[in-house]
Parts: sequence; structure tokens; C-alpha cells
Amino acid sequence: MTALQNPARSGDLRVIGAALVLLASAGLAHAEVPLPFAGDTPLFQEEAVAAGIAHSYGGPWEFFVGGGGAAFDCNGDRFPDLFLAGGKGEAGFYANRSQAGGPLAFEKLAQDIDPKDLANVTGAYPLDIDQDGHEDLVLLRVGANLLLKGGPECRFEKANFDWKFDGGRAWTTAFSAIVEPGATYPTLAFGNYVDRAAPGSPWGTCADNVLLRPREGADGRPDYSEPTALAPGFCALSMLFTDWNRSGQPSLRITNDRQYYRGGEEQLWRVEPGRAPRPYRKADGWQHLTIWGMGIAEGDVDGDGYPEYALTSMGDTKLQFLDREFEDAPTYRDEAFERRATAHRPYTGDQGRPSTGWHAGFADFNNDTALDLFIAKGNVEAMQDFAAYDPDNLLMGGFDGRFTERGEAAGLALPTKGRGALLTDFNLDGAEDILVINRGGPASLFRNLGGKSDFGTRPLGNFLEVALSQKGGNRAALGAKLSVKIGTVSLNRTIQVGGGHASGTSGFVHLGLGTAERAEIRVQWPDGEWSHPYRVFANNFVLIERDKPAARYWYPDADRPAFSPATTAAAQR
Repeated sequence: MTALQNPARSGDLRVIGAALVLLASAGLAHAEVPLPFAGDTPLFQEEAVAAGIAHSYGGPWEFFVGGGGAAFDCNGDRFPDLFLAGGKGEAGFYANRSQAGGPLAFEKLAQDIDPKDLANVTGAYPLDIDQDGHEDLVLLRVGANLLLKGGPECRFEKANFDWKFDGGRAWTTAFSAIVEPGATYPTLAFGNYVDRAAPGSPWGTCADNVLLRPREGADGRPDYSEPTALAPGFCALSMLFTDWNRSGQPSLRITNDRQYYRGGEEQLWRVEPGRAPRPYRKADGWQHLTIWGMGIAEGDVDGDGYPEYALTSMGDTKLQFLDREFEDAPTYRDEAFERRATAHRPYTGDQGRPSTGWHAGFADFNNDTALDLFIAKGNVEAMQDFAAYDPDNLLMGGFDGRFTERGEAAGLALPTKGRGALLTDFNLDGAEDILVINRGGPASLFRNLGGKSDFGTRPLGNFLEVALSQKGGNRAALGAKLSVKIGTVSLNRTIQVGGGHASGTSGFVHLGLGTAERAEIRVQWPDGEWSHPYRVFANNFVLIERDKPAARYWYPDADRPAFSPATTAAAQR
């Protein structure tokens, strides 16, 4: 990234910035000319204020990074509720009061939690840690991290003591989790940034990351009292447990900020059951790569079953494909340039200076079956060599495997400083919406209205939203893989916690089906066993419980009371 400790000293990076500008203008000039897009461009309407969300992320230099949140169901109605980090200020909880298919509406909720514990939060991830059926929250903080135990009606309480979790004193900016074979509770990984306690210059003072494998305490609760250091750490800003080679054994991928480490690189760690974690090295096929790594997104772009990765940085985005010529080696090639996904500078306005990318996420925003890529963008603070007006990217995927920038046409080109983002269907109408947490300004909430046309909007393609569950440990089936077949095409998704930039979602998995009216779902459960096929109709919400012979359809608002106008008005004040 850049010289965070003092924005006034950003001039010592102007040589680097000038080099990036020359590279952009010389070799990547194709991005300046808008390219035609044959598919539907979704039209987004910004309605944060109307929906009752007035929230900002801010604070001094420790909060130039981070700025995340969580979207998850905390009251049992399956509509995604919200937690938003506030940086130096207090974080906020919001219950989703939207009606299916209608305008978005949220109600701010009070919590019986010390306000000091809800300050200094950089990000959050939802996860049912104690496997009681209620989503818990992992809060990343500048200082002690927190585990919040979820209860009925979105009530939370601090659980560090009960779960024997020492939140530490680090500056935490990344997180991921997985349930290892035979375990009841999840393994937690925390990514830490600059070591603030180190004397002198911040360069070369990255804190170690931490892995916590659970034990089952005598009281039946999870016990996280034995942390393992993942050393060396290289100032992580995003991490993700990912089954990169389809072995059934996820590894931990970490993207790091080269501004502060010395001799570091991007990392991939083996985390094998019963063994100490260890990093992949050059001898294993891992290639040395240094970027201002800020966010990771995983998606199967080409439909071959192997995950691809988008890595955000300053000046460019990496889009990595596994080079399968090297058997069982994590060797990747970058295809961002060929696939028009570099996102190296703004698509409108501040064209001469490089962009700064943060959160990345794959989703199908127009329901045409092809994965699209959203990137939250924003200057670190006041970096003169990087774009000041740096709107979020909406890279729409095409059936030729290439991407086309449609952020401006879609209504996303706002003068904000994006950080984390939440990509989910907030009003359960079958179209993915977007919430962006912005530094120093109000959060943006974009409702997906459908396909843009000369006459307003038109319906998007068909969709499917799927939720998995199983009995015993790992109730949410973390690590499970979904394969949804329509005709000869297979759409692949993985149930994961982590990635992005300090922001996580849980709940329904969204898939666009295009014109298909039926689909066949198969699930590879976390232990590797495949389910039988579930044949379902399009435009439905589907619940699949392991070992049940049939999937169930679920209907939004079937048993959900309407949100009263009086409460809506109170939430918006």
C-alpha cells in the first residue's frame, strides 16, 4: 500500500506512482475506451439513507485500511441483517426490514455491549462458532479482537472468556475459518498488519498471523486457548481458506501489503489435520509475487471446477488461473490483461492516475450464468500519485471469458472511498445487491433494479438461491461445494468464510441461470461425499439438508410480518 503512518510523507512514493502511470498509459491503454457489452447491464439505485442506514468508517491512520462489515441472518427470517465497522467510532447493527422484492429497509439495533468494545473495529465475519444454530460474529479490531455470541432476535454478547479466546493486542485486518475433519468447531485464522509495538520505522515490522484450532472444553463449549503463530507475517490485508487443487484439503491463502514487509511475498499455507501449518515454498511450485495486496476473491470463472482468484492492489488487479501443466503445484498465471480485468485506473474522470483496489467479490449480477467481478475502490487518504476520484468497478463477465467495465452505466460511479463490501440479495428478489463501506463518508447501498433498457429496467435472467445444512458439527457445511448443472453447463460455488477486505457474508448462495427453467444440484459435502442430484425449478429459494431425500422450497415473507411504516420512519431518523 502506501506510507500510512503520515499522509504528508506520501511524496516518497511518487517515483513508484509515476512508473505505474507510465505503465498504464503505455501497455494498458485499451481500458480507456469503453467496450460494448452484449449482455444485460444491471441498474443499481443507491438508497442507503432511504433504507435507514447512516453509517461511516473513519479514524486516524490505523483506519486507512479495513472498513468492513458482515451480512448475515441474525433473527431467523433468512433476510440478510447487517453489522458495519465504524473504525475509531462505534460499529452499528442493523436488522433487515425489507419486504421481498421491495425497497430496502433497515432498523438500527441497540446492543447490551460496552461501546468501547464496538469501537476500533476494522471488519467482521459471520460464523456459527458454537454450533447452536445462531450466527456469531468475529470482530477484527485495532487492539483485542472479539467473538460475539449470537442469540435470538439479533442479540449478542461477548464470548471471549467463555470460549477461552485471547483477542490479543494486534492490529487485525484479515480473517478466515474452516471446520477441519472430525472437528465440531471451526478453526480460526487471523491476519495481522503492522506491529505497532515495534520500535522505530513501521517498515519491516509486520506482526505474525495467528491460527486457532479448537478443543472441546469440559463444559462442551469451544476452547481457543492454544494459538499457533503463522510466522513470518507480511502485513496481511485478506486471507481465505481455499481448496485450490480440489484435493478436499483447503489451504490458507494470504495477500499481503508489500509497503511494509521486507523480503516478503504473497503466501499459501498448508493447514493439514494433526500437523503444524507450513507455507508452500518455491520448491513446491509457489511463485514469488509481491503486490500491495488488499483483497482476495475466489470464483470458478471458466467452469472447470478449479477456483480462480482476483487479487486487488494499487495500480492493477491480478486474475490468477492455476497452471495445470505443473501437477499438484500451486503455480499460477495472471490473465487479467487478456481478460480485460486489470482495473488499473478509473474508467471515468481521473484517468491519468492509477486506481486503489480494496474489496473484491465475484457474483452474477445480471443472472446470465457468467461470473462478474465487483471491486471497491478508493484512495488510501490523500495520495497525490493515485486517483482521487476512483469509483467502484463492475466488471461484467462475458461468455468469451472476458470482462467489460459497466460501473458507470450501472450507477456505481460515486465520488467515495470504498473499502469493504457486502454482495448479497438483501430483499430476496433474486438479484444481487451491493453495500459498500466507505472511508470518511456514508456507506453506499445499491439495490439491483434489473436490466437497464431504453425504457427503464427489464427483468434479469432466472436465478436460484441455495442454503445448505447438516446435523452435528459444521452445521453450515463450511467447505462444501455446490455444482449446479443447466444443460451442458456447470456452475460451481464453495461455502466459505473469509476473503474480500474485512467483510463477510453468509446465507443463501446465489446463482444466475440465464434462460434455464430447471437445474440439477449436487453437493459435495465437507467430508468429500457427493449427494444425489436434486432437480429443482428456477426462480426459487432452495433448502438442502444432508441425508434428506428431497430439497425444500422456501418462500420469502411467507411467515414474516410486514415492517410497519412507523418503524421505518423511526429507523430513518
